[in-house]
This record gives sequence, structure tokens and C-alpha cells, in this order.
Amino acid sequence: MFTGIVETTGEVQAVIDDEGGRRMRIGAPFEGLDHGQSISVSGVCLTVEKAADGEWFEVFLAQETLARTFFDNLDGGDQVNLERAMPADGRFDGHIVQGHVDTTAEIVGIEQEGEDWTFTFSLPETHRNYLVQKGSITVDGISLTVADRRSEEFDVAIIPTTYAETTLSEKSVGDPVHLEVDVVAKYVEQLA
Repeated sequence: MFTGIVETTGEVQAVIDDEGGRRMRIGAPFEGLDHGQSISVSGVCLTVEKAADGEWFEVFLAQETLARTFFDNLDGGDQVNLERAMPADGRFDGHIVQGHVDTTAEIVGIEQEGEDWTFTFSLPETHRNYLVQKGSITVDGISLTVADRRSEEFDVAIIPTTYAETTLSEKSVGDPVHLEVDVVAKYVEQLA
């Protein structure tokens, strides 16, 4: 489980298409990553296969992951958001994030307002029931609050720290993003 509080960004160092998927090597300053640990890469829960302390780690992306994400378009030099799994005794600063991407969306607007930013994202029809104004949403692994919701899009307010310390500062209108809706909303729907 993750919280959506991005720890750092990493650079994709290598992408190797493999039988059944693809492997990625990502440069990251993390110490103590071990084989089998979970890590969120731009909101996608992946498993560490190999790691060199403080330098890089490698993950495998199965066909299912490639079909649900924009990772089939990643290449060397691209930046990704990184968060290690939340320790049982850790602080819970964001919201419940599983790293199970529900869908991809597109950035349809970016507007700077003083020191803050408003990002507008498309809202796929299949996931509209799960977003409410002032509710939680995960965008590329970042825990955010829905500032405004319309029928086909939604806005989030981005503070300077989030803008500077995540890949949002590298994004442009038209870029794809991963969305994970609030898991509580999905469970509530199943109870109805």
C-alpha cells in the first residue's frame, strides 16, 4: 500500500522489450531496495527484480500492465514519480493508494495562478461515478484532491512543492496520466 506522497522522481535509464512484457531500469537514490519489494512508479505498483543501492532498480511490466498504462510509450530519459511502500509504522499523509491503475486520462489544461497551478484532466466515462468534489484521486501516483468536477473533466490544485517535486512540472497539455480512483468509492458501489 502507498500514500500518494511521492518521495522523489527517477529517470528511466533503459527499456528492454522482453517476451511477455518489458523491463525497465530506473535511476533512483533509494538504499535497501530488495528483490520482491513493491514500489510505485508513476502510480503503478511494480515489483523490484534487481537493485543497486542508491543507483537504480529494475522492474518487469507484464502485458496487463502495459495494456492499462502509458508505460508502452516510456523511453530512456523519461522521468517517473517514485514512492516506496508504506511501512506499517509510517505516517499516513496522503490517502489509501493501492498502485492499481484504473485508467489513463489526458491533461486538457494547465493554468498557473500565482504560485499555484490548476491542472485539468479528462474524466473517462467509465470512472465518472468514482470522483466527487473534494474527494481523493491519484494522478501518476500523486495523492490529490478534486477541486472541481464536471461531466467530462476534473481539476486539481497543485501547490509549488508538488509541482516542483513530481513529474507534473514536466507535463504538457495532451500528455497521458495514470488515474487511480478512491478504493473506498469502489467498495461503496459494490455494497449498493
